[in-house]
Amino acid sequence: MTGVAFVAVASLLLQASGPDAALTRAQKEAFLTNARIVHSRQIGRGITQPWRLTLSDGRLTHDAAFQSIDERKLRVELRRGPEINFVDSWRYDVAAYRLAQLLGLEEMLPVTVERRWRGTVGALSWWIDTQMDELERTKKGIEPPDRDAWNRQMYRLRVFTELVNDTDRNLGNVLITPEWHIRMIDFTRGFRLWEKIREHELVRCDRALLERLALLTEEDVARVTDRYLSRAEAHAILVRRDLIIEHFQRLIAQKGAAAVLY
Repeated sequence: MTGVAFVAVASLLLQASGPDAALTRAQKEAFLTNARIVHSRQIGRGITQPWRLTLSDGRLTHDAAFQSIDERKLRVELRRGPEINFVDSWRYDVAAYRLAQLLGLEEMLPVTVERRWRGTVGALSWWIDTQMDELERTKKGIEPPDRDAWNRQMYRLRVFTELVNDTDRNLGNVLITPEWHIRMIDFTRGFRLWEKIREHELVRCDRALLERLALLTEEDVARVTDRYLSRAEAHAILVRRDLIIEHFQRLIAQKGAAAVLY
């Protein structure tokens, strides 16, 4: 699924007064889990063909993206080369959202829950009000109003991308809200078993994020992702976590903490 799928005509459809920002994430989760689905249409873009659903609980009406792909193959040929034991699964969208909550990054992902629709189980994600995606921004050469704030968001994105080993983190999967906040979507090709990171992607790190990474335990990961990740996938997260921390420790030793952490 591409970012274009989410960006297509993203708008809030609130019958009640007030922006969606007034809702807590717990309220959004409850709404996505329990609200009645009153309308649906296939978005028509993206490899996995997600659906755009309209939900209502009688007071609030809002859209969500439904993703139900759950594909597993022994080998596939991709642009970057062949991949063995290939997985493309909605479960990773839920796992990414829950893991982000442990790390204090939940605001960078749409609220996502497991939901059954038309007899199929999938991930249901809060539809995001956006102005563009990163692909459009770079093509048009649009500069963020606050470059420092933008860079800090991108640093967090890159750390999380390496942690979950997201193999499909492309510019179309990075959404930009009207307030210039970054939102990451589509983790269906994440959580590989590869015990490696791309060190060149990791230049700086949020101090609080690095501290939370250091405190992360296998029990923490299992508690929030047990139904969505295998033990091997959960373990690989901790291995990459260690590599990320070691990488930043080396950078700090070389450049000093002030040049690496913010």
